[in-house]
Amino acid sequence: MSVTLTENAAMQVQDQLNKRGKGLGLRLGVRESGCSGYSYVIDFADEVESKDTVFEMHGVKVIINEDSLSFLDGMELDFAREGINSAFKFNNPNVKDACGCGESFTVEP
Repeated sequence: MSVTLTENAAMQVQDQLNKRGKGLGLRLGVRESGCSGYSYVIDFADEVESKDTVFEMHGVKVIINEDSLSFLDGMELDFAREGINSAFKFNNPNVKDACGCGESFTVEP
């Protein structure tokens, strides 16, 4: 099992953690939502729980609960600026389809 951050994503997370003034890293997960089935959940992590898996890249920790790990296995999280827009990009090999607006995705069972 693995999840990776690009250097751009790690720099963005570290910048946000510094602005926030606390936090261990980034918490990633999925929840049932949207027209395709699942959506990503992204938040700061202030603690590691017993059912969490921790990955570390470029000095930044990514914390994932065991319930979300199979949905995110092999995913690369990137951060990109396109014109005046900037956002995290989820490059997830488990996604089989996504809704037209990009809000949610489907995985094969």
